Amino acid sequence: MSEFNYAMASSADDASTQVKGTGDGSLIAGGMTLIPSIKLGLATPTDLIDLAGAGLSGISVEGTTVTIGAMTRHVDVASSKEVVNAVPALSGMASGIGDPQVRNRGTIGGSVANNDPAADYPAACLGLGATIQTNDREISADDFFTGLFTTALKEGEVITSVGFPIPERAAYVKFPNPASRYALVGVFVSDGPMGIRVAVTGAGINGVYRESSFESALSGAWESATLDGVKADESSMASDIHAAADYRAHLVGEIARRAVAASV
Repeated sequence: MSEFNYAMASSADDASTQVKGTGDGSLIAGGMTLIPSIKLGLATPTDLIDLAGAGLSGISVEGTTVTIGAMTRHVDVASSKEVVNAVPALSGMASGIGDPQVRNRGTIGGSVANNDPAADYPAACLGLGATIQTNDREISADDFFTGLFTTALKEGEVITSVGFPIPERAAYVKFPNPASRYALVGVFVSDGPMGIRVAVTGAGINGVYRESSFESALSGAWESATLDGVKADESSMASDIHAAADYRAHLVGEIARRAVAASV
């Protein structure tokens, strides 16, 4: 494991200032991706700036929005009465992330900032039309996720919270890899103030994306049968040792139908 300097941040702005002053520093939230990457030699930061003391955790519901602090753990989202009452699909999704160890350490901000192409939270953000708040600006989910492991975050920019509009109905269903529990295909559907949205994770060659053909179909009737015969574009699917592109394309349709049927 490589050597690095370690420092605690007292706020998001402090974290931003500190990481900008390093040679090749990284922010660390729950560390569920960064620490294994360092151990494997895939990441070699000169400095780690810990966000644990930056005061970025917490959940609140105001009006039609659920706001979740960036350092809020998955287990806290899963067990939050506020989230369960406002967006049960969101709490249900959080309860299925990884395993108990991951859920007790991993954070929403870390997941969103990392933008793993098979992660669950990016689908929730895109599927609900969330707004990502940083120490500098607000970014819509549609503009935030820009590709595999890449986002619209600028150097030193720190996610402080994520705001989710409360939908009329929503659901998240995933077909998990049995070993990692990452989504081989995951689909988040919602019908609410941001319109009808269908977000897919684990399948696309460019990471999380919205399935516009499914959204158009569901605009006519919010029923799982509406998606019969509507197919995802196989050419836009990833193909790897876990699943071929044609299988993923098939799963997108099947999982989307299950999500619509499960939406409340």
